[in-house]
Amino acid sequence: MKKQALLPASIGVKFLNKKFCSQSGSTLLELMAVILIIAITAAMSMPLLQEQIAAREIDAIARRFISHAHFSRQQALHVGQSVQLIPLKGGPWEEGWVVQSGCSTKQAESSCQPKRWFSQGRIEPVYFKGGGSQFTDPHSGKRGILFNAAGAAKTGQGGFVANRLILGHQRVPHLERQMILGSGGRWRICDPSRDSKRCH
Repeated sequence: MKKQALLPASIGVKFLNKKFCSQSGSTLLELMAVILIIAITAAMSMPLLQEQIAAREIDAIARRFISHAHFSRQQALHVGQSVQLIPLKGGPWEEGWVVQSGCSTKQAESSCQPKRWFSQGRIEPVYFKGGGSQFTDPHSGKRGILFNAAGAAKTGQGGFVANRLILGHQRVPHLERQMILGSGGRWRICDPSRDSKRCH
């Protein structure tokens, strides 16, 4: 009797294990359906993710440029002489810029040796779009901001600067940030797609 009682029980356990294994597995079709859903979701979210990354890169460059401009102004006030924020090698802003002591118009250019404090290299994939005067001196045609000993932003010839720079991104062409230096010497960053009034 013991043998007869054990035999049906062992057969029942094997049957249950077999049934459980067959129900717990997934078919190839189900697996392919899951992979397809994941691929579609990733494809739909990729452009949004790229735009968010590009926006962060633009904002980071804008904040860095403005922090360098603030440093230039504070340095001019601290040392009591002019400080320049100018593009590297006199080229476009996206090639990078440098913060250095400025030469006054009274000094001969040959006798003036500007002291560099720090510089910024190329900023790709961010670039400076056309628009605004880009802090270009109307007399010399050179770009740059000169902070005098009083901390005022001037052009190389002494004119007051109230100007803007516009940043774009190579991967997301419609993305834009404007860095504006107001007449009171304050900077602001604005997004024309969200707040067009603040950008004017």
